Amino acid sequence: MALTSAHPAPPLLVCRLLALALTLALASARKIPASITPISRDLYHSSDSILGEIKALVARNSDSLTMDTVRASNKGYSAEMFVVTFNHAKETVEDGSKIKIMLSFGQHGRELITSEVALSLLYILTEKRRIAGVDLSSFEKILEHLVIKVVPMENFNGRKRVEAGELCDRRNGRGVDLNRNWSVDWGKKEKDYNPFEEDPGTAPFSEPEAQIMQELSKSFKPHIWVNVHSGMEALFMPYDHKNTTPDGAPSQLMRSLLENLNRRHFQDSCLVGSGGGAVGYLAHGTTTDYLYDIAKVPMPFTFEIYGDEKASTDDCFKMFNPVEKTTFDRVINKWCMAFLILFEEGLRILPGSQVASQGALDNWVPMGGEILERNADEKSGNENRQLEGLDLGMQELKTYFRLFIISTFLLMFMFCSRISKNRNRESDEQSIA
Repeated sequence: MALTSAHPAPPLLVCRLLALALTLALASARKIPASITPISRDLYHSSDSILGEIKALVARNSDSLTMDTVRASNKGYSAEMFVVTFNHAKETVEDGSKIKIMLSFGQHGRELITSEVALSLLYILTEKRRIAGVDLSSFEKILEHLVIKVVPMENFNGRKRVEAGELCDRRNGRGVDLNRNWSVDWGKKEKDYNPFEEDPGTAPFSEPEAQIMQELSKSFKPHIWVNVHSGMEALFMPYDHKNTTPDGAPSQLMRSLLENLNRRHFQDSCLVGSGGGAVGYLAHGTTTDYLYDIAKVPMPFTFEIYGDEKASTDDCFKMFNPVEKTTFDRVINKWCMAFLILFEEGLRILPGSQVASQGALDNWVPMGGEILERNADEKSGNENRQLEGLDLGMQELKTYFRLFIISTFLLMFMFCSRISKNRNRESDEQSIA
């Protein structure tokens, strides 16, 4: 006579519940990596508000600021760009004798902090907004010998995509990386090429934004051009598409300027050298390489102003932008100061300069300013080393936990399989009986 049971055996039910719990725990363990950080709306302007504030700033300071709106389109895609020109002491110093400087911010949409630096720098140049108690009066003489063009947001359409939720997107409004759309070594792809990150477009200068910037390089003919990015802290010069710097005296002047800036302001904490040699990967079709090889700009640079190396690669806003106010303010102040020192170093080092600017910023740097910055960096370095140790320990714990979950799951599976077989064998024997 066959024996049947209306209820599952308790041991088998327990096994199933344990297996379900372990599966859920394993899934949870896989989700341990950090959550996604949203845009800090209390710290960062929207794209519209930052441009609106710059327009108001220009209107209040028409004696030293002008702004042009430049538009271009190609195959149904259009771009608009605002170009702000600072020209101090127009009537006392001829423009032909001035050093021309071009600063471009926001080429990659996800790097919001760069446009915030642009806004603050314009305030400093025109309305003398202070930097941590810095006296800017000694800088007036230097400003008289400069014409500075600022593009505060090169990639407006791409920035809109980021604000709509695509926090990892660096491309323009139709998916092209503007820093791969220039003609020097265009289109070459490395083994680790990622089309989401580095789409070069259908041809060199296929993108309206790149076309506008190319025309600016031709019409303005700057002596110094800085393409401002975030992702790390570095002062780069050509080349990006190979791991060497150019030969000759001009290259030595570029390196000398960057090394002086790094020593004076950053206490030698920034990477200095070619982008292709220092970053660890080669980039093709970049702005800086075109400006040096084709446009013949004497000193084209790429500045990387911030990066959170501990952030998850999926947590792009945190990786490329400071997310708390203390760091946000420190980054803006530090890099606005860096640009002012760059202006002074450029006047000092460029051949043909008529300005005897040596020592002009000695009184501009606040007493103890470098020491305070250095102490902050050293403290940050010690904290970073401690955090790195903690981070490595947490990573090991996570690894051990995952291994424990997997091994426990396998053991429970084997145990439950054994119980199931025994139950089936007993059932068959009872049926035969």
